Amino acid sequence: MVLLRRTVLLRYLLLLAILALLLFISSSWLRKCFVYWLFQAKPPLAPEGWLEAGGPLPLIKDCPGKLFQAWRLLLYLKSSLSDDDDVLLEPYLQSWDQLLKFMESLGTMASFFSQKVKEKVVLIQQLSLKHSAEAHGIRGPAYRSVRSMVEMELKAGAVDFSHRTDSGCRTLLRLHRSLLWLKLMLEGLAEGPDADGQYRTPGELSRDAYMVALAPHHPWVLRQAAEFVFLALPDRQYFLQLVCVQNQQEAVPILRIIIHALTLVHTRTQQILAEHGMLELP
Repeated sequence: MVLLRRTVLLRYLLLLAILALLLFISSSWLRKCFVYWLFQAKPPLAPEGWLEAGGPLPLIKDCPGKLFQAWRLLLYLKSSLSDDDDVLLEPYLQSWDQLLKFMESLGTMASFFSQKVKEKVVLIQQLSLKHSAEAHGIRGPAYRSVRSMVEMELKAGAVDFSHRTDSGCRTLLRLHRSLLWLKLMLEGLAEGPDADGQYRTPGELSRDAYMVALAPHHPWVLRQAAEFVFLALPDRQYFLQLVCVQNQQEAVPILRIIIHALTLVHTRTQQILAEHGMLELP
C-alpha cells in the first residue's frame, strides 16, 4: 500500500513538472526573458565554421567595463550575411557601432577617423528613412540590404558616376574602404614576430593598412594628418586588452575569427559594388 501511494505521488509530481514546463514554453513573456538572458546577458561562442579547419573554437569573452565587445561585433557581422549573398544593412551598421567603439577606445587622436565614419553611418540611416517616407509614406528604414539600396538609388537617379553626390552608395563605398583598413590592421596584429623576435607596433600596422585601403583616395593634406594619428596610437598590449586577452598567444585565435568575419562581409560588399561599377564613385 505504501509503495502504491509513493508511485501515485511520483506520477502527480511528474505531471506537475510537465505542466509547469509547458506553461513556461507557451508563455511569450517568459520566452522573451529566456531569449534575452541567452543572447544578451551571456556572450555567445564564436560562430561555428568561421575559423580555419582544425583550429580551436575560442570563447569570445564579455569584457567588463569596455565599450567595445568583440562578441557583439561577431554577432552583428554574422547577422548581416543573408542567404542570397547580400549584406543586410541594419546589422551591418550595427557592426559599425561596435567598430566605432573600438576606434574611440584608442584615444582622442583616433577620432580623426571615427568621426568621419560616424557621419557616414548616420547619413545612410537618414537616406534610408527619407527614401521610405518619399516612396511609401511610411516610417522606418527603406534600405533592407546593400543590394536593395544600390538598386533603389540607381532607379531613383541618386547615384552620379561623374560628380560627387551624398548618395547611400557613395557613402557605403567610403565605409567599405574603412572596413578594409581595420581588417588589414587586425591582420597585422595577428601576425607573429619578425626574425629578431620583435612585433610591429600598432602605429606601423595602421599606417601600412592605411596606405593600402585609404591613402589612394585621400588628398595629400589628409594623408599627412593621418601620420600624427598613427604616432599617437597605444601599444600592442593595449590593443590586446580591448579583446580581453593578456598576451599574443591568447589573442591570435580571436583576432583570426574577427578577421574572417570582416573578410566575408567585405568580400560580399565588394562584389555587389563591383557588379554595378561603383568601386570608384567620386
